[in-house]
Amino acid sequence: MAPPAHQSHRSPSPSQPSGKGEVSDLKLQIRQLAGSRAPGADDSKRELFKKVISYMTIGIDVSSLFSEMVMCSSTSDIVLKKMCYLYVSNYAKSNPDLALLTINFLQKDCKDEDPMIRGLALRSLCSLRVANLVEYLVEPLRSGLRDGSSYVRVVAATGVLKLYHISTSTCIDGDFPSLLKPLMLNDPDTQVVANCLFALQEIWSSEASTSDEASRERDGLLSKPFIYYLLNRIKDFSEWAQCLVLELVAKYIPLDSNEIFDIMNLLEDRLQHANGAVVLATIKLFLQLTLSMTDVHQQVYERIKAPLLTLTSTGSQEQSYAVLAHLHLLVMRAPMLFSSDYKHFYCHYNEPSYVKKLKLEMLTAVANEDNTYEIVTELCEYAANVDIPIARESIRAVGKIALQQYDVNAIVDRLLQFLEMEKDYVTAETLVLIKDLLRKYPQWSHDCIAVVGNISSNNVQEPKAKAALIWMLGEYAQDMADAPYILESMIENWEEEDSPEVRLHLLTATMKCFFRRPPETQKALGAALAAGIADFHQDVHDRALFYYRLLQHNVSVAERVVNPPKQAVSVFADTQSSEIKDRIFDEFNSLSVVYQKPSYMFTDKEHRGPFEFSEEVGHLSIQAPATDNVILAQRVEENDKDLLLSSSQKEDAGAVSNNGSAYDAPLYDGSSSLLAVSSAPPSTSASQPSFDIDDLLGLSLQPAPAPLPPSPNVLHLNAKAVLDPGTFQQKWRQLPISLSQDFCMTPLGVASLTTPQTLLKHVQGHSIQCIASGGQAPNFKYFFFAQKVDDKSLFLVECIINTSSGKAQIKIKADDQSTAQAFSDLFQSALSKFGMP
Repeated sequence: MAPPAHQSHRSPSPSQPSGKGEVSDLKLQIRQLAGSRAPGADDSKRELFKKVISYMTIGIDVSSLFSEMVMCSSTSDIVLKKMCYLYVSNYAKSNPDLALLTINFLQKDCKDEDPMIRGLALRSLCSLRVANLVEYLVEPLRSGLRDGSSYVRVVAATGVLKLYHISTSTCIDGDFPSLLKPLMLNDPDTQVVANCLFALQEIWSSEASTSDEASRERDGLLSKPFIYYLLNRIKDFSEWAQCLVLELVAKYIPLDSNEIFDIMNLLEDRLQHANGAVVLATIKLFLQLTLSMTDVHQQVYERIKAPLLTLTSTGSQEQSYAVLAHLHLLVMRAPMLFSSDYKHFYCHYNEPSYVKKLKLEMLTAVANEDNTYEIVTELCEYAANVDIPIARESIRAVGKIALQQYDVNAIVDRLLQFLEMEKDYVTAETLVLIKDLLRKYPQWSHDCIAVVGNISSNNVQEPKAKAALIWMLGEYAQDMADAPYILESMIENWEEEDSPEVRLHLLTATMKCFFRRPPETQKALGAALAAGIADFHQDVHDRALFYYRLLQHNVSVAERVVNPPKQAVSVFADTQSSEIKDRIFDEFNSLSVVYQKPSYMFTDKEHRGPFEFSEEVGHLSIQAPATDNVILAQRVEENDKDLLLSSSQKEDAGAVSNNGSAYDAPLYDGSSSLLAVSSAPPSTSASQPSFDIDDLLGLSLQPAPAPLPPSPNVLHLNAKAVLDPGTFQQKWRQLPISLSQDFCMTPLGVASLTTPQTLLKHVQGHSIQCIASGGQAPNFKYFFFAQKVDDKSLFLVECIINTSSGKAQIKIKADDQSTAQAFSDLFQSALSKFGMP
């Protein structure tokens, strides 16, 4: 007899309805128990309410139970009331008509004898967030602020702020801020004081722009008596409230150094607090207070080391990382002060990779002559770590220490030992570092090249590592016997190489090798140039064509261009500018430190507050330049047709370059024919200037044309226009977008845009002013404005430039829409002339 077929029965989850009628069944059961006073009825209600809250939590719509839940609210069971309040607060905003049913029982509960119920009812009443019901909040809030229970007063203070956001006029007309102020100054409960302070800060800051009284009250929060009042009570505040007070004190400007020392003495014990947020807020305050006092500032660094190091070793990994990020910022600013504490930055086996990576950066920063040996020894142990990303980072850290000129001899030996580990990723990272070391310390080339020459190019697969190996083959071809033949084998596999970076390095290395060992490299160079010219990647094609034309012009000139005498690199470029680092330091104890970038780089416009434009850059008042300093620039036009035309097409068309000399590019057919290179320069007229390089790069320099007489419709701008950031922001929000366009920058313009400030002076010469700018390569963002001379109407511009793509995204808003296109033409004309000599 066959066994019965297996039937799988899936038991319904207790937190998920088993069918469509489950909510209807709940509704019926709650209605039956609504008026019941029988023993055990409250326990049954609890179970039903738990189901309702569970369904609501997972996103199931149980709003149809609203009436039944309100009917059950009349109970003395505080647990039932809590769940009922939670349900009502959740569905009141989406069901404003039903929310009216809750007013009676919430107002009744606001007068209950139990202060817990009064507070919960008042909190729920303020959480309805229904504009039509604000009139019912006024009296309960007034009573709550006068309540004898501190819990009710705490809830009422927060409720005033909720009322302000629901209906600003009701809150201000009801004079609630003046009711909060006495509580903030006189209430014995510190949590009431903190909530009043928080509410009044937000209300007065929002009203300060339209009310002089609110502005005076906001400034009064930074008065010396009030600051000292809070500092003397700070020990009684909760952790959140202490952070709030410390944030307020950080905005206070002491009168003299004695007052600074008084504040620091009052807060000295906050550095031993168990909560990391309180410690970081205190450190931020100490650092800001002593910025102008160099000696004291250094003593502050010494004082805060121990609390920070303690916090990094306690608590969760996430908290440790947040504290480590702030410690990392301080280490980068003053590495010598932390050099003796380097062992605290050693990695532990159970730490997550993001913590280890931060510690490796800190070990690199604190390395000096005294501790380099111990730090490098520790880092070398990490190179064999099973966590490959950490192993890579440790090798890079060793190289960075070597570039700081600490114990270079021993470090080079350690790096060369890494090449013997026969691990692909270790070899790859080591090759990249050796290349950088040879650029800074050419005297170590003999030792390094002797080891690197034994590495098979077939075992190096990562593009950056392969590019580093090729660079060394070209730079030190005279010291590596097999260099021409290794390069030749790579050129034979040209089509199989996917990385443009490797192909570019291969072209340059082959050229360098040719100048040092011509007979052995001539064949390889011919194949490399032919393959490069036929390459689909534009940069590879351009460079190969450039080298070909350069060789055809004059070999000695080509050698001076490709392989000139080089000086050792003294300093490698930092990834972050000092301006960015200072901006991050100013935003201490915020996400900026964790993300290692200023807030404007990761926040949206709507979250940047009222000073979103003025905060993007510190340069807001820019004087107009003198009109007699504007110089006519030469006109540069792109000639991509000549650059992209293939060699055979140019032969058929009898193409001639700008200097009148014809050229022929080799065809890549896989043959082994030698490259014939003429060392004699082509015949040209002595009076005719040579523009080979300009023609190759697609640039034709021509004299600037004579200025045309102005047409009657030319747009005239006010060269001395002035606009404050607040007005700019207001008009930007009000005006619609007149034009939104993309504009291609010239190559010279892209090359000149290294920092945001380089463009500012140029556009000022065209009577266009910059009100804010920011970003770093490759993305730069600007806000410009201009003003017509005749009717004073304004033009506002948002310009985002990406130097990688060479494109600018332009949005223009104008008071006079009819002149928007004329201004756009003028603005694009200014951009097209940027970078010209």
